Amino acid sequence: MRRLSLCLATSLFATTALAGGLGDMSEEERAAFHAEVRQYLIDHPEVIVEAMNVLQGREDAAAAERDLTMLRDNNAAIFENANDWAGGNPEGDITVVEFMDYRCGYCRKAHDEVAELISSDGNIRYVIKEFPILGEQSVLSSQFAIAIRLIHGDDAYKAAHNALITLRGDATIETLSRLATDLGHDAGPIIERMKSPEVNAVIEANHALASTMEINGTPTFVVDKAMVRGYVPLEGMRKIVAGQRDG
Repeated sequence: MRRLSLCLATSLFATTALAGGLGDMSEEERAAFHAEVRQYLIDHPEVIVEAMNVLQGREDAAAAERDLTMLRDNNAAIFENANDWAGGNPEGDITVVEFMDYRCGYCRKAHDEVAELISSDGNIRYVIKEFPILGEQSVLSSQFAIAIRLIHGDDAYKAAHNALITLRGDATIETLSRLATDLGHDAGPIIERMKSPEVNAVIEANHALASTMEINGTPTFVVDKAMVRGYVPLEGMRKIVAGQRDG
């Protein structure tokens, strides 16, 4: 509201300046002008709503244009990074990229819905960006998943990903070691690999990309040429995908 008031005042002052200029007003005339503006807004509060809607529309359009520019400038890093796991249909006409954190409640809520979206659509390529932002347990979880992929490959990574996103309790070295065993792996090499430079380089690159893309929360999705910041229910995601296809 403070920003809107400033915009309204600026507009009104500019209009007055064109008609003769505030600098030509006496103190009494300026006070009368301010009182008239105030009374007009009191008598016609709908003007404030209209102005807010126009301002919001302009800001949304500017944000969308900025997103398109960032997507274009960072296309390869977003969609074609070999360090990211990619599933779904490799020849899909739409790619969905998810920046996610295993300890994020909304990422967990979205997990099954995203899986249903990919499965039911059949023509979506799906990319996971490890983006731990919620503390040490998030970092350990991502390190674990990346280490498993480096050692055991894509199928093992996806199984670990599914287990981590539904993991109950804390993610510690002890619980991750047990999880590795449950998944059929020798825990030792995985735990050792977690601290390797190549594992941490993946996480650091994703954080750098997210900073460039003005992404600071999870989940964040890139759906072809659209940025989707935050959780969106399944039907909403389907509409976004359909909109990109029609686009």
